Amino acid sequence: MDSDICRYGSDITCDIKQFTIIEDKEMRNSMAYDVIIIGGGQAGLAMGFSLKRKSIPFVILDENEQSGMSWRNRYDSLRLFTPRSYSQLHGFHLKGDPKGFPDKNEIADYLSTFIIHNELPIIYQQKVVKLTQNEKQQFLVITQNKTYKAKQIVIATGAFYTPFVPNIHDGTASFAIHASKYRNPSQIPNGNVLIVGAGNTGVQIAAELSKTHQVILSQSKPMKSFPQNIAGRSLFWWLETFRIGQAKPDSFVGKMLRKREPLIGNDYKTVQNNAKIVGKLSEIKDGKAFFNNGISKQIQNVIWATGYRNDYSWIQIDGILNGHGKPLHALGVTNVVGLYFIGLSWQSRRSSALIYGVSDDAKYIAQKIQELEVK
Repeated sequence: MDSDICRYGSDITCDIKQFTIIEDKEMRNSMAYDVIIIGGGQAGLAMGFSLKRKSIPFVILDENEQSGMSWRNRYDSLRLFTPRSYSQLHGFHLKGDPKGFPDKNEIADYLSTFIIHNELPIIYQQKVVKLTQNEKQQFLVITQNKTYKAKQIVIATGAFYTPFVPNIHDGTASFAIHASKYRNPSQIPNGNVLIVGAGNTGVQIAAELSKTHQVILSQSKPMKSFPQNIAGRSLFWWLETFRIGQAKPDSFVGKMLRKREPLIGNDYKTVQNNAKIVGKLSEIKDGKAFFNNGISKQIQNVIWATGYRNDYSWIQIDGILNGHGKPLHALGVTNVVGLYFIGLSWQSRRSSALIYGVSDDAKYIAQKIQELEVK
């Protein structure tokens, strides 16, 4: 960065010299660290906090120009389905009604404030293009313009990275985008809108668009929804009280939830009332959508709410990924000494990829890093 001042969100500024570690002369020469965290989103910041509490030197590398960009770049009306009291890292206070639901910009600003308050060392505009090891088993983190060395690495690129669009279309729809590019209804041309995918994102977008467009929602299986509040308490209070949020991936509850993640909120009812729900999309051909229940319909616009896939092709270390390109790990700890993941969906429990759940994983991995540091 050229300026001594960085701006976080709309009204938060910070003095880089005071709150952010930028490479001093020694760092520029050696670029060597005890621990490098790759990714400056909520998972990376939670990890940094836990390492700082243990006085373990580290730096966070982030590809964006400022924190919270993954939140700011999502659709305008986005609100979390977790209340503010369950949208905090390590218990760090999020301003506002604890029972209310924060919007995306609140979370982006919150992450910026978290960095400033906890004085976390972060270097921006460092997109990692390669991670490998040298002959001394040091980790080499190669960005677009620099190379860093580290004894240990935490990959915190999170559960959502590369937008996924299935190869079941011929590109003949007049307008088509992934849900990651959706912002608001004015962006969508006139005509009907097919939304492919009935997870929380797809349903929220479908509910919003149903006020301005004819919406068709394609779901692969029947969905169940739960209200955000039950008997005056947050759904997440009930989940934690009955320890459902702590369900492990291989537990009975965990296996059931992984098969069918429930929808949260009332948007699905809105879609049922105001849109047409159809079965799983088979293909789009010549501007026409075909579904597995025999229905077909001419379509003008398509939004692919089909999720994301992590892209780890930049990791050039054997034994890290399985045959499907997914991380091989036990609670975030890999078979390669000194290499860890954080922020993965179901990393240790149902809440691992949520803001309030990632802190526990960060504490666990920080302990593993500390154990290796003292050997």
